Amino acid sequence: MTQEFAALYVVPTPLGHRGDMSQRAIEVLRRVSWVAAEDTRHSAPLLRQYGCDARLLPAHQHNEEDAAQRVIARLAVGESVALVVDAGTPGVSDPGARLVARVRAAGHRVVPLPGPCAAIVALSAAGLGEAHFLFYGFLPTKAGQRAEALRQLAHLPYALIFYEAPHRIVESIAALATVFEPDRTVVLARELTKLFESIHSCRLGDAEAWLLADADRQRGEFVLLVSGAPPVAESGEAERVLRLLLDEGLPLSQATRLAHAISGVSRKALYQLALAWHR
Repeated sequence: MTQEFAALYVVPTPLGHRGDMSQRAIEVLRRVSWVAAEDTRHSAPLLRQYGCDARLLPAHQHNEEDAAQRVIARLAVGESVALVVDAGTPGVSDPGARLVARVRAAGHRVVPLPGPCAAIVALSAAGLGEAHFLFYGFLPTKAGQRAEALRQLAHLPYALIFYEAPHRIVESIAALATVFEPDRTVVLARELTKLFESIHSCRLGDAEAWLLADADRQRGEFVLLVSGAPPVAESGEAERVLRLLLDEGLPLSQATRLAHAISGVSRKALYQLALAWHR
């Protein structure tokens, strides 16, 4: 590319199916001078397939600051750079956000290309009815931190989107079922766009048993989608009762238990609501 077109191009790459690479992305990769890649060994065969002979430089989570300075140096002399990760869109639960921020702060153009993103691919096939969604990404790996993160999300009325690795999928589903209402819908989207792609929807309370029934169901990279929290009460009566009980000085657990007995609204939902008020 000439100096007129020098920029950092953020280029999504296929999740699995090579046919998902856009024509514009291919053209950019063929024209840039450099490609900053999460794993150069992984990206090199893909780039060769599309006729890209740009030089590679590593840009992963452990060297992102250094990689950013190398990219800025190349842009400063009028060369163009493409940023790619192993699969999907850079900066979305993958390296790239810090590098992009440094490039923008240095005054260089950043040009984003549309393309594959596992969260959006899964959402489009989930069939959840919520008008809004919240993308969380990977949950904490430690059980206590994961439970706390889920408690902060449990009362939200939005569809929730998580990424998860195969070796943590069972424990993450168990944690979701412990904190969230078991009747909420969960969609387990696995190996999207790949040979063994599967998308399964069920009650959250049934998901762990479904996974354990067949070891193959635990293989591959996962996107988890959970339906939003149900409204506490259409009339607001349960919320009013809960506030009154808390204002009278009752402990949180006792107040939610009584509000549940009076209104019939889920005790867990009331408890999460009370926690949100006390933050």
